Amino acid sequence: MRAVLQRVSEASVTIDGGKVANIQKGLLVLVGIEDASNQEDIDWLTSKIVNLRIFGDENGVMNLSVKDIGGDIIVVSQFTLHAATKKGNRPSYIKASKADYAIPMYDSFVKQMELELGKKVQTGQFGADMKVALINDGPVTIIIDTKNKE
Repeated sequence: MRAVLQRVSEASVTIDGGKVANIQKGLLVLVGIEDASNQEDIDWLTSKIVNLRIFGDENGVMNLSVKDIGGDIIVVSQFTLHAATKKGNRPSYIKASKADYAIPMYDSFVKQMELELGKKVQTGQFGADMKVALINDGPVTIIIDTKNKE
């Protein structure tokens, strides 16, 4: 599993002209699922995301997590995070899971994120053509790969 976290002052997801998700201060999480992804990855990644100290404290030092600040999260499925670009100029998405595996994993990821955060998590819609808007706060953008836990 791969995730791109963006600390935001606001973010939204629009599908077919209608806004389906909208938050103020929090995280926009883009998540890519591959066939090697499993529940252990979900548990580790959701805990890491919710507890990652990337929000400023009273001194402006990144010492607080999204949970600490009472922030919100939008989760958006993004298979292109598993793009292979080694050969040629057209990315290959062969490592990204197909819908029959990815959708249950995505649903499990969202449910576990809600348990970790202690409240509802907003989402895009798996497989939809989404328009994602955000104001990146900082900017702070962090990439996490469960197969390369650095």
